[in-house]
Amino acid sequence: MESNHSLIKSFKFAIDGLKTAFTKGRNFRIQISLGIAAVILGIVFKITTSEWLHLTLIISFVLILELVNTAIEETINIVSPEIQERAKIAKDISAGAVLVASIAAVFIGAFLFLPKILGW
Repeated sequence: MESNHSLIKSFKFAIDGLKTAFTKGRNFRIQISLGIAAVILGIVFKITTSEWLHLTLIISFVLILELVNTAIEETINIVSPEIQERAKIAKDISAGAVLVASIAAVFIGAFLFLPKILGW
């Protein structure tokens, strides 16, 4: 199925989605803030190219999962506005995916920055 949208319009839709996630999504704003803090630490500690790669990947991974989680939750809210056990399971599992990625991000941040902060 071919889309009738121009490439420019597609980018506008994507940017609108990011704006909505930022303005309405407390967790997304927190994750953006923590990602920015990690980037600042990377600059301060002059991390290596390989470390930048790892940092960029985990920050992106957390943000992507949060966006997908939000999209899943909003879709479920449309399809099933009343509370249903199966809808709750889907929402909880998608939130769990974000939690797993966030925990991984904490570990990666600790591995990258603790030795530099503590002078090891």
